[in-house]
Amino acid sequence: MSIIVTDAGFGPDTHQGDWFDLASDVDPTAFEGQLTGVSAIRVAFPGFADGRGFTLAARLRRAGFTGRLRAAGHVIADQYAMARRSGFDEVEIDESLAARQPEAQWRARADWQGHDYRARLRRPA
Repeated sequence: MSIIVTDAGFGPDTHQGDWFDLASDVDPTAFEGQLTGVSAIRVAFPGFADGRGFTLAARLRRAGFTGRLRAAGHVIADQYAMARRSGFDEVEIDESLAARQPEAQWRARADWQGHDYRARLRRPA
C-alpha cells in the first residue's frame, strides 16, 4: 500500500481518476499534444540519486500543466522540499520507506517555502 506525503503529513491516496505515468528520463516535448485533458501526472523516480524527475516537474509546470503532479518511488524525506519547489503537489512512498523515514522527518521539510534561500534573500535586513 502506498502512502501519500503532503505538507500536512502522511495520508491515504485520495485520487479517484487515471494517472498519466511518466518515467523521469522522458522529454516533455515528446508528448506535448497528449496532455490535453490530463488532470494528474505521476513521475516515477527509479532511485533517490536520480534527480531528473525534479527537472521534468519544473518543465511541466513551466509548460502550463496545472493539474495534480505526483512524485512516486524512491524520493526521500530530505528531497521533499525540492520536490515541492520543482512543482510536485505530493510524493508517493511505500510503507517500508515510511517506516524508515517516519512522518516527522517529512513534516520537518513541509515549510519548503520558508526555508528556500530565495525567501531569505527577499526578507528585509
